[in-house]
This record gives sequence, structure tokens and C-alpha cells, in this order.
Amino acid sequence: MSQPIAPIRSTTQVFTEIEDVDRDIVLFCDGSCALIIATSAVNFGLLSEKEQDAIIYAYAGFLNSLSFPIQLLIQTRHKDISAYLSLLEEQEQKQKSPKLAESIHKYRSFVATTVKERDVLDKKFYIIVPFSAIELGLSARSLLGGKKQGLPYQKPYIFERALTALTPRRDHILRLLARVGLQAHQLTSDQIVRLFFSVYNPEDPAPEIEKPEKLPRQET
Repeated sequence: MSQPIAPIRSTTQVFTEIEDVDRDIVLFCDGSCALIIATSAVNFGLLSEKEQDAIIYAYAGFLNSLSFPIQLLIQTRHKDISAYLSLLEEQEQKQKSPKLAESIHKYRSFVATTVKERDVLDKKFYIIVPFSAIELGLSARSLLGGKKQGLPYQKPYIFERALTALTPRRDHILRLLARVGLQAHQLTSDQIVRLFFSVYNPEDPAPEIEKPEKLPRQET
């Protein structure tokens, strides 16, 4: 007689190995951390040859200036313009001028047809700046040879050390991206949570996030 299959009892949090998100930083279960920078894009194909060369040299200078690892993430999704089409339809119905209403109607039909015939994609670009658990140094658990998994130090201490290391790295990247002509900003804790939620739940709207109490700062 075959044994019954045990149900899977796990969560996305276990799968992603995320321990916490606070102070605009992701804390992983092994004590490593990361911050995420969202950046704009440049339509490279529309630039002149000189402008393309300038961006290539600036990007090469950006990579050569890094003394720490980074990860580049490009998120591509089909563009959902249903809300935009609904807005156009609403504006069309509000118009008192027949000619203006007709123009909006033609434009709305054009947009709907274009999206239906072609894949309209929405791309977002991120730079992940990591903080390795090795940078925390050896913990008492490591020195004693403990095999119990978990954070090597208390959360407040890890966040303080991560912020000390990641803040100058973030500022360096933002400064160099500005030279390339890109607009960039660090994601907040709420934005990070919504990003991870959208990755694993692409069809669902992001839930409302309750802001937890901030962790106390570690006294030195």
C-alpha cells in the first residue's frame, strides 16, 4: 500500500531565504544583506554615433570604478494599459465637443489595436548592491563550531554594519549613473516588499503593507 503524500508546508519567505526587510535593506537568513537601486533607461538606438560612444565610454568607466560586486536585474512584463483605455473612454464620454470626442475615440482605438497586434513590454532596471556575511566577521557561533543555522548576530547589529558598508557604495553608484545620464534612486522598504511580491505574484495586486516598528539602533 502506497504511503500518502505529505503536503508541502513551506512559504515564499523560506524559498527566497529572506529574514527581514528594514531600513531600505534586505536581510537574508545567513546574515548577508543587499540594497536595490532602480534606474531609468536610455533609448540607445535613437542616439547619434557620438552620443552612443560617449555612453559606452561612461558605462565602461562606471564598471571599471567598482571595487565591489553588483548584480544587474532587468524585469520585463507585458504592459497592461486597461486602466489607460478606461480613462480615455471616460474622457470621451465627458466631452461636449463631438469632434474632440471623435478624436479621443480614434486615438483609443489606435492604442487598443496597437497593443493587440504587438507585444508592448514594460521593462524595469535594477542594480543590486550586496553586503556579504563575511564582512561581519566571525561570530561566536562560528568560533565554537555551532551548526545551528540562523543569523550570526542580532538584527540591529547586522543592519548597522550593512548600512555603514552599503551607504558609500550606493552614493558612488548614484553619482556615476548620473554621469551616464540616468536617473536612479534606492528602493524603500515598502518598494522592496512590493517588488518581491510582484515577482512571485505577477497577476495579483500588491497588498497594503503595515509598517512595523523600527528596530532599535545598536549602541557602540
